[in-house]
Amino acid sequence: MDTLVIGVDSSTQSTKAAVVAAATGRILAVGRAPHTVTGADGARESDPERWWAALGEAVAAGLARAGADPRAVAGVAVAGQQHGLVVLDRSGRPLRPALLWNDTRSAPQAAALTARLGARSWLERTGSVPVASMTAAKWRWLRENEPRTADAAAAVRLPHDFLTERLTGTAVTDPGDASGTCWYSTATGAYDPGLLDLLELDAALLPKAAPSGGALAGGLTARAASALGLPAGIPVAAGTGDNMAAAVGLGLGAAGLLDHPAVSLGTSGTVFAATRERPANPALAGFAAADGHGTYLPLGCTLNCTLAVDRVAALLGLDREDAAPGGEAVVLPYLDGERTPDLPGASGLMTGLRHTTTPRQLLGAAYEGAVFALLRALGELPGAASDAPLRLVGGGARGRAWVETVRRLSGRAVVLPRTTELVAVGAAALAAGAAGGGDPVAVAAGWRTGEGETLPPVPPDRATLDRISAVLDRATALLTTQGHR
Repeated sequence: MDTLVIGVDSSTQSTKAAVVAAATGRILAVGRAPHTVTGADGARESDPERWWAALGEAVAAGLARAGADPRAVAGVAVAGQQHGLVVLDRSGRPLRPALLWNDTRSAPQAAALTARLGARSWLERTGSVPVASMTAAKWRWLRENEPRTADAAAAVRLPHDFLTERLTGTAVTDPGDASGTCWYSTATGAYDPGLLDLLELDAALLPKAAPSGGALAGGLTARAASALGLPAGIPVAAGTGDNMAAAVGLGLGAAGLLDHPAVSLGTSGTVFAATRERPANPALAGFAAADGHGTYLPLGCTLNCTLAVDRVAALLGLDREDAAPGGEAVVLPYLDGERTPDLPGASGLMTGLRHTTTPRQLLGAAYEGAVFALLRALGELPGAASDAPLRLVGGGARGRAWVETVRRLSGRAVVLPRTTELVAVGAAALAAGAAGGGDPVAVAAGWRTGEGETLPPVPPDRATLDRISAVLDRATALLTTQGHR
């Protein structure tokens, strides 16, 4: 039997499990299972037990579709949505639904934490300034709003930590996902005791940080093996966050490409690059990479990307591809508040309409507004070579309107990797590493999963960029005021 590895992408909306040939990186099949997200007025929550059930369903579906013998599986790894706060009781059961990365209720706590130490101190210690998405702000929200739950917590986990612990019985995280908490120091490579004291968070509640996402966390327990339909004892990697796994899948890291930027178009939008330079920029999240070689993954993130633009399309009664350049119209599609720029209480804004403005132009302006925010973050990445092509990934990378808007506004060449499930493939490379296959980034580079069609650059649309920039600068005060009403 050909050796297989399984990479799991546990995202906001669903779980995907990719069954991958370990020798070539070829995806044999992908199993899927949905999640449920609840909440209104800034709240976004999910039941972690649903993630666990979805993991089993997705793995079973993937194996069935591949026609694969479970005995051929040599390793498993989970990549999960970042920042989510999972609090568990002594039996490992969730005390409440998880607070997700895009839950903006913790914006006041993030602001208070930043004010307490100052942005520069946070950057020097963690590489990031607290914003509503960071786990530290969510823990403070829980402490202030649900103190009994916080006091009852026997364990605090990130989403991927929770699932890896269910698989192995071992409480473990990795430097990449841990660096998105704002209680892990990228300067020291360990939890920061002073920050834990500030947050009133006991270090004993946290998982051990493995040296890399590809490190062996343990073997698949008998109980987990039964739930997944796999043999017990299969190596399970420590895993990582979804953005770090996507970087591994693209071959970005010390054993692959450094300083090559990627743009991910999903529910959220992200820009990132693997670099040797430790980031300390308030416009970015200064994450560590998952490869364990002292590399970093500076990342800019927007809350409103494909889902927000699809909502605008639905409001206009248009198909998502039925877009035209926005003309004089500007749409800032901040339907869920925004993280970049840091406007957690913002709502969407539409301006510049004329009698001649068409629905297709309004939809195109929503694309432009979403892409503009990503490109502004891209300009802040340290070491991201200005002449390197943009690797465009995520669901939006399969859409003509997204690709052409990125090309038109960036003025850069664009690479469209042939492999679409890069988070799951990156997790599969981590699984291969845990199973003894070597450096996961080198594994993915050998699989050539980050390669694909290259589209040449076109002249950047400076007029549109300048128009959006001017509107955003003028509207920031209004959008900030809205968040305090």
